[in-house]
Amino acid sequence: MLKTVRRAFQIEDIRKRIFYTFVMLIVVRLGSQLPTPGVDPTFIQEFFAQQTGDAFNFFEAFTGGSFTNFSVFALSITPYITSSIIMQLLTIAIPKLEEMQKEGEEGRKKIAAITRYVTVGLALIESTALAVGLGRQGLLENYSFVDCAIVVCTLTAGSAFLMWIGERITENGVGNGISIVLLINILSRLPQDFTTLYTQFVADKKLAQACLAALIILAVILAVVIFVVILQSGERRIAVQYSKKVQGRKMYGGQSTHIPLRVNTAGVIPVIFASSLMQTPIVIAQFVGAGNGTGIGSQILAGMNSNNWCDPEHPVYSIGLVIYILLTIFFAYFYTSITFNPLEIANNMKKSGGFIPGIRPGKPTVEYLQKILNYIIFIGACGLIIVQVIPYFFNGVFGANVSFGGTSLIIIVGVVLDTIKKIESQMLVRNYTGFLNNKGSNMSNSFLGY
Repeated sequence: MLKTVRRAFQIEDIRKRIFYTFVMLIVVRLGSQLPTPGVDPTFIQEFFAQQTGDAFNFFEAFTGGSFTNFSVFALSITPYITSSIIMQLLTIAIPKLEEMQKEGEEGRKKIAAITRYVTVGLALIESTALAVGLGRQGLLENYSFVDCAIVVCTLTAGSAFLMWIGERITENGVGNGISIVLLINILSRLPQDFTTLYTQFVADKKLAQACLAALIILAVILAVVIFVVILQSGERRIAVQYSKKVQGRKMYGGQSTHIPLRVNTAGVIPVIFASSLMQTPIVIAQFVGAGNGTGIGSQILAGMNSNNWCDPEHPVYSIGLVIYILLTIFFAYFYTSITFNPLEIANNMKKSGGFIPGIRPGKPTVEYLQKILNYIIFIGACGLIIVQVIPYFFNGVFGANVSFGGTSLIIIVGVVLDTIKKIESQMLVRNYTGFLNNKGSNMSNSFLGY
């Protein structure tokens, strides 16, 4: 990876793209520190200091601290992520959107435009709920219609501006802009989290205990990162053979290729869905000041709170962890079923004269692909669960409460690997262009080195 980055900086065009991305990320972090007009900072500090659970850790990590600081980027790009997921689901349910998706580049542009409008609508709804809900409790210095409108417009504009920055990075920078903005927000919280771990387990300890604790922390983090890399890169390759065709005096086909099925077919989406479903009732309860009693409702909310999972003193709350695991497996199968269609793959193979060796085209191919896919989905879901449960285990047993967890690590590794692959593809395309056009193919800029 370091070798790829070093070669990328030797190419002027890619170096400019990297610099453009860096400047845009500086703008993102500066905006995360700008306070929202009319907000009482004392209320924000006191409100989040009273939250004993980790219901807001999900927002804390995804917004890079902007949510708890209530800056102009408090909503971050979470409305865009939600709208993208909604559009993916609606594409399967609404035939008109499905037709747009099949129209190629023009159809994808239309869907992207609709996604932007949905993003602004969701940001408007979320900002209104925050302004009105927290405004009544003392969020605003002067609770009035004008002040609420200012907060709503500021938060909505901040979310739309981040969406615009992400699209500009995709167009003029490197990698997927939205993913990179999300990545920098997560990374911005790591120094504070490592400081918390150092203060809790290393500081004020004897030298031997401090060294042992530091080694264990580093070993666990390194092992999880390596496991995530293997999980994200793992794939099952299904061999495909194309029959030979004779057209005129030329023969076509006869090649052997494969269908790559990723082990983690659904990515981080199942974890996000399951976490959101488990944490949303807790967030709502804390906003309205409920859930701190001893009734059955409060006990249910305590079981849904991941901060109480794997706690030896209250093992009954770990039932929530079992529900969370089942939800992750369910959403892994559900999301993969709407994004990967074995019937469509089999039909496309049949039209192109392709077949899986030993499997008849048509329905047997569909059944074979579905069988393999079911195994892969389960393995990928188990991998996601392992990565996600490890932070909960150390939090419950040792009290190592940090804002980043398995979801954040999967996003970090996935975005970094995807960005490196895109940089390599840009370097390779540039080398091919220079070779074919005899422009810019000097030795110092050549990716191949000669």
